Amino acid sequence: MRHPPPSVLLATAGAAVLVTGALVPALPAQGATPACTVRYTVTNQWADGFQGSVTLTNNQAPLSSWRLTFDFADGQQVTQGWNARWSRSGTTETAANESWNGTLGTGASVTAGFLASWSGSNTVPTVFRLNGTACDTGPEPPPPTPPPTEPPPASGAAPALHVVGDRLVDAAGTTRRLLGVNRSGGEFMCVQGRGIWDGPVDDAAIKAIADWKANAVRIPLNEECWLGLSDIRPEYGGTHYIDAVKDLVARVEAHGLTPVLDLHWSYGQYTGNSASCSDVHATCQKPMPDQQYSPSFWASVASAFKDDPAAVFDLFNEPYPDRAAASATDAWTCWRDGGTCPGIPYRVAGMQELVDSVRGAGAQNVIMAGGLAYANDLSRWTAYRPTDPLGNLAAAYHGYNFNTCSTESCWNSTLAPVAAQVPLIAGEAGENTCAHGFVDQLMKWFDDRGLSYLGWTWNTWDCSSGPSLISAYDGTPTAYGIGLRDHLRALNP
Repeated sequence: MRHPPPSVLLATAGAAVLVTGALVPALPAQGATPACTVRYTVTNQWADGFQGSVTLTNNQAPLSSWRLTFDFADGQQVTQGWNARWSRSGTTETAANESWNGTLGTGASVTAGFLASWSGSNTVPTVFRLNGTACDTGPEPPPPTPPPTEPPPASGAAPALHVVGDRLVDAAGTTRRLLGVNRSGGEFMCVQGRGIWDGPVDDAAIKAIADWKANAVRIPLNEECWLGLSDIRPEYGGTHYIDAVKDLVARVEAHGLTPVLDLHWSYGQYTGNSASCSDVHATCQKPMPDQQYSPSFWASVASAFKDDPAAVFDLFNEPYPDRAAASATDAWTCWRDGGTCPGIPYRVAGMQELVDSVRGAGAQNVIMAGGLAYANDLSRWTAYRPTDPLGNLAAAYHGYNFNTCSTESCWNSTLAPVAAQVPLIAGEAGENTCAHGFVDQLMKWFDDRGLSYLGWTWNTWDCSSGPSLISAYDGTPTAYGIGLRDHLRALNP
């Protein structure tokens, strides 16, 4: 869904949490000024891999280029990286500047991130060199003080899910439908430098969602914030962002709600037909995920939640390569295979590559993939569906009153054939009329076929500027939100 302009959004302070990492006790001679300072951080670790970053501060004369080297002691190897050109020779890893971040003034810093493999031990590197000169790894600046938080409630956990034929089922084989809401904020607040979430996400706020008799919450995310890229304020990116997402997922699940983690905004400059912005950064909806960062995002997210079978992964919010391509065949091929796509100047990560990234990280979670035309067109979804070795794949549809496919005749002709083969989930459903006539119709069609739907959105925006379900975070509905609330309560009295 396209978002209201920032002026109508409520800004709140995001949660900040402590960085996990290690500092190497290699100090310069007493009284000497180190040529450079390096902070090495491990932001996420799993059985055979981890995500980390190095923040380099230049304490000498300004540089026009930089090259940071360090050695791993236990055979670790960088497998993917960003904000630098990464290479390896023996045990030495090298991060060299990109063309756009080579200038490093006196006192300036740059952060480069990476994914790496490890086995047995994951010892922190002990020596870092900037252009051949040894760096200090002196005291890490204190992180922002997090606001007081309460532990997640110890109530019923969300069900583990997997796909059987055209159904989502739990561990006991009982069919489950995802019926709930979207909780927007994590995709835009961090990249706008205003926080992590838009409004409260404490236990009371999640309980208000559960009180509508919802059983699922879709959580839109931003790949640059998750990866902690250099354009994101440190307090809202990297470890701070990851831990805030993990905390929200824990609260959602503690109330028995299924979390759906969605890659909403991504990197890559696109100024063609229907462009939402001209910015290369993840500040708006792009036509397709980018090959530079999106596979790394999903490898990291998958590793963080691979031991949580309740979490569902929505690969990409609203693809629209059809607006850039000359034919439907070109658009669907781009959607599945990525690479160089007609009309899109950056290299694209197709749905198959993202599925492979999730499975390559060892995650068996259910995966959702939305179709073309902002996930509104599923006409060739089955013909171009990605291959999932686990068969744990669902189709995602977005339906609004202003979309092309917004009638029962279209749903019968394009959605029903997909729903006969795989679970079909309306990841977003809504209308911009401050009413619920269209949503009522959509819910009935999905109810009659035992399908899933999630209303957009659980945010206190003006429903006349976009489909906003609530006017207060205690669950007070808008005139539009009343339709979804009353319907969910009628289904689960």
